[in-house]
Amino acid sequence: MIRLAKTVPGFLAIVFLLFAATSMHSAPAGSALPDPAVDETLSPKKGHSTIVIAGGCFWGIQAVFEHVKGVTRATAGYSGGDVKNPGYEDVSSGRTGHAESVEIVYDPSKITLGQLLKVFFSVAHDPTELNRQGPDTGTQYRSAIFFADPDQRKIAQAYVDQLNQAKVFADQHPDNPYIARFDLPKVKALQQEFPGLYH
Repeated sequence: MIRLAKTVPGFLAIVFLLFAATSMHSAPAGSALPDPAVDETLSPKKGHSTIVIAGGCFWGIQAVFEHVKGVTRATAGYSGGDVKNPGYEDVSSGRTGHAESVEIVYDPSKITLGQLLKVFFSVAHDPTELNRQGPDTGTQYRSAIFFADPDQRKIAQAYVDQLNQAKVFADQHPDNPYIARFDLPKVKALQQEFPGLYH
């Protein structure tokens, strides 16, 4: 695993909790989130941009984004803490300040940051749960977006604000029972809700 936030200098975080209108669960399958009102435009040239996100089990987040068109790499690791080079057990203790995170490298000529965030909030995790995802509890499972520059921060913060105002929320270990029960359904949801982005 890598300590993601320190691999790209200047990564800072937006930590958020989206509030539900009637319940504390993510939007049901088939109810699409709005497109981001603030987003970057597709680049006319191929390139590489990076964003780091956290939202529960990093294997599940990684599995989703490995199937998104335009994503060239999704790498599980840790972000947001002060412990240098922590191991899985260290982070799982909840005492390092780190969150299980995924570094997403994408081609901005094929997909925008806003589209990636829409996938993140729609199918990759439940942003209405504070410091947990399903049965996993602790700050290491918090929801966060680690942005690399002011433009990423602006887009991410605008989308979090947009979703809160809209009140829309009320493959590495496939044999692991946790992955099968909680993470593989996320990939299936990506395929069903975003067939044009799935590969």
